[in-house]
Amino acid sequence: MLDTVSYVCRLVDMSSSNKNDNIIEVEALIVGGGLVGLTLGITLASVGLPVVIIDRVNPQTTITPEFDGRATAIANGSARVLKGIGLWEAINSYVCPINDIRVSDGDSMLFLHYDHREIGNEPLGYVIENRDLRLALLERLYSLDNLTMLAPTDVSSITRNSSGVSTLTSDGITIRSRVLLACDGRNSVLREEAGIGVTRWSYKQTSIVCSVFHDLPHNNIAHERFLPGGPFAILPMKDLTNRYRSAVVWTDSNKLMPGIISLDDESFVSELMIRFGDILGSLELAGPRWSHPLGLSHAKKYVDCRFALVGDAAHAIHPIAGQGLNMGIRDIAALAEVLIDARRLGLDIGSPNIIGEYERWRIFDNLLLAFVTDAMNRLFSNKIPPIRAIRDVGLGAVNKIAPLRRDFMRHATGTMGDLPRLVRGKPL
Repeated sequence: MLDTVSYVCRLVDMSSSNKNDNIIEVEALIVGGGLVGLTLGITLASVGLPVVIIDRVNPQTTITPEFDGRATAIANGSARVLKGIGLWEAINSYVCPINDIRVSDGDSMLFLHYDHREIGNEPLGYVIENRDLRLALLERLYSLDNLTMLAPTDVSSITRNSSGVSTLTSDGITIRSRVLLACDGRNSVLREEAGIGVTRWSYKQTSIVCSVFHDLPHNNIAHERFLPGGPFAILPMKDLTNRYRSAVVWTDSNKLMPGIISLDDESFVSELMIRFGDILGSLELAGPRWSHPLGLSHAKKYVDCRFALVGDAAHAIHPIAGQGLNMGIRDIAALAEVLIDARRLGLDIGSPNIIGEYERWRIFDNLLLAFVTDAMNRLFSNKIPPIRAIRDVGLGAVNKIAPLRRDFMRHATGTMGDLPRLVRGKPL
């Protein structure tokens, strides 16, 4: 990858040069320069669509280790999308394959084990640090002449009508586009301004994310342990300086989390060891800890006049299955296919029937996954003996029934259902 500091300066300089022009005309304007917004912009621009991304945060801030210490599990289907848009070469040396997934309910002897060899030669997924993924996205963005990022800047006003979209930024730049794509997160300002309602609730749970060094190799196995307070996930990471390491996503009750977060490092590691067991040997924190309150949100519709919600702006779910970003990437693949196919036919990509096709394609799948993850969290985040007995028998039964287990694996990899071309490994 390019040097972090010099690269971001080049990016900001590029954005600044556009500020000499009062009007920019493009096909698509994306608001939100996070992982979803950057990936969407690159996907559209890589096949010739002129795109502008605007974000209120300076890109240099987003690639510091302090900004986001999380690691993300990229399902195999999502990895195909990243390969299809020319990103994989830049991140290949930073990703850690997930070859197996082991799902267990506390200390129960019954468990569910996924082995990638049952459904092919490809890994079930990959783990990458968000910072490495973001750096690769910014580098790819810079290589595309028809993709511009303006940051830091914000939206001052938006006018949407049948003829197009006109957006005024806080820098006084007017951006004219055929369609406006909101990638501004679960608390989307654009969604609120469009008057799109949201169904939401809190799980009364918080997740702590961190990474740890450990004595024993992880062997590319991801662990999902269901504990009474919430799921506890251990994700294999790329080894660093000859040290084994893994990412941890620890979910627990809001009542307990303040005390857990306030623990010193030694006490915190002791609590981790209780939940890890001895599968990876002794542990050592590999960096800071971050905490995030958990909730579910789902927009009542994804589109409006020349406007579409993408990723967390449309839906945000519990991290129990690690599917949040993967849902967003499937949104991107579907939306890009719809817009690019329309453009190749000479159609208006912002017309209601075009963006409506994106909504029809994605809304049911996203609702279904939101329901499944919600049900899983409610089923497993308790210690009621009869319920625990039922779920343990269920895990053991799925583990014994090979066809059912393989279907579960394909769902986890994001390779089942009505898939966009990119998710199927086909060019856009």
